[in-house]
Amino acid sequence: MRKLILSTALFGAVGLSFATNGDNLIGISPASRGMGGIGVGMPVGPTDSIFRNPAWMSQYKGFNLSFGGILFMPHVKAKSNVTPSGPMNPPASATSEAKTFVIPEVGIVHQINDKLTFGIGAFGVSGMGVDYRNKDPRLANMHTTLQFMRVIPALSYKINDAISVSGAIHLAYGSLDMGANMCTPSSPPTCWNAGGGQSQTYGIGAQVGVAYNMGDFVYAGLTYQSPISMTYKRVFDSNGDGTYEDLKLTQPQELAFGLGVKPMDNLKVGMDIRWINWKNAKGYKEFQWKDQWVIAIGGEYKPIPKLALRAGYNYGKSPIRGGAKNLMNANGIPNFAAPFSDFNIAWFNLIGFPAVTEQHITLGLGYEFTKNFSIDLAYKHAFNKKVKATDNAGMGFIVEAQNAQNAVSVGLNWKF
Repeated sequence: MRKLILSTALFGAVGLSFATNGDNLIGISPASRGMGGIGVGMPVGPTDSIFRNPAWMSQYKGFNLSFGGILFMPHVKAKSNVTPSGPMNPPASATSEAKTFVIPEVGIVHQINDKLTFGIGAFGVSGMGVDYRNKDPRLANMHTTLQFMRVIPALSYKINDAISVSGAIHLAYGSLDMGANMCTPSSPPTCWNAGGGQSQTYGIGAQVGVAYNMGDFVYAGLTYQSPISMTYKRVFDSNGDGTYEDLKLTQPQELAFGLGVKPMDNLKVGMDIRWINWKNAKGYKEFQWKDQWVIAIGGEYKPIPKLALRAGYNYGKSPIRGGAKNLMNANGIPNFAAPFSDFNIAWFNLIGFPAVTEQHITLGLGYEFTKNFSIDLAYKHAFNKKVKATDNAGMGFIVEAQNAQNAVSVGLNWKF
């Protein structure tokens, strides 16, 4: 059971519990986020096009600049009765003190000529942590943070009035810091710090996309993002021998398709479907994440030309599942020395990495103050989701997490 307790600290090794669509934001810009995160199948704004489907950059003339950010406010709770000697009831229960995060975004889209458009954006796409310090020791004083961002230069080429294609490079940066103070109930107690401190790393990936615009009436888009391999150096001591090991964690490949329609000049609606391949991504695979099919639906209505009102819905089944878990089998985690059982992994996912939210509703608005300047605002609420795992041997071990979120985003936009 020592490994079972120690595995709680492993959460910090990927403190990505951003927990929207897995550890991915539902959208980058407030325009997209106000419409449920759409942007693959129809254009929703130049900045989000860089990230979601760069082929839509061809729809924007001149020079476009925007910057802004997201105020992300999760409400995460954990519960467990696990101790090295057996279950202790009632279970420990606590709320994470990591409750507010700021996530930046900036984007430039420039029309080079009638055919070619260049864009570059820098986006925080994941960044959260939990803080269970000074809580019940069964939660291991867990405290973690991770920042993950992408810098994306992209080109879009307009083949004709209807079809555009694109390519982009994803330059990724990750910064990980984790900590957990571990003690075994021996006489005298044996204690150590399982966290190796902050680790920074880099990765690279690619994206291709295609966009179809039939007379500004019917839209369609398709895009593919490659996986991005990341290795965080010396982040975790899995067996307590004082040697800190690396963690390989690959951001998964994604394939997305979308459709949109603009039946009136002041109304447009769209739907995107995204496949996120968690179960084949290094690290996530070993932590037993399941693939996600994400459905995003959203629309925009302009009661007057300067004002845009937006709403949307986003659903993706949690990649982390509960249920009865094996206490005794061994799973290897790259590159940790000690293996972890299915229940250990469930502990890690639910106490440390509660990426379990599924349903999101969004609202947004945009206002054009001048022909050159506008502001976008968006609000997202992720409904509370609870997932519980137990042991399959009838020993009475339980681990549970629940997660709800609110987020507000703002974007300032200039076009020339």
